[in-house]
Amino acid sequence: MIERADYYAAKLAYETDASDVHAARTAGETIYVIDVRSDEAWAQGRVAGAVHMHYSEIATRAPAEIPAGAPVVVYCWSPGCNAGAKGALEFSKLGYEVREMIGGFEYWVREGYPIEDADGVHRRPVDPLTGIARVRTRA
Repeated sequence: MIERADYYAAKLAYETDASDVHAARTAGETIYVIDVRSDEAWAQGRVAGAVHMHYSEIATRAPAEIPAGAPVVVYCWSPGCNAGAKGALEFSKLGYEVREMIGGFEYWVREGYPIEDADGVHRRPVDPLTGIARVRTRA
């Protein structure tokens, strides 16, 4: 059983999800959220406040733009995309504390978190299959 616990502890050290990233940012934690997708994908929309750094540029750009030792979360389009893993590998080689956001931009959007594009910041409706629509009530 210890082996299983070690596996899941290691997995959580290297992965995160949209809900945890959003909660950490809402709590005021400093996390560098890096979109490693193409220019075209970035233009279609991204996590609000993310930095665009294609995974092929990380080795040269990250040391100049992201403080050493800063927590970094990378994402690509969806669970069907491995660019997030490529980006995490590049940040890891540079010594950053990096995690990959599982589900990528697709699940960030589906869970209703803020997205940004040329028109500004907005949210799409929560997909009931992936997130919980939170209704605020007055006390």
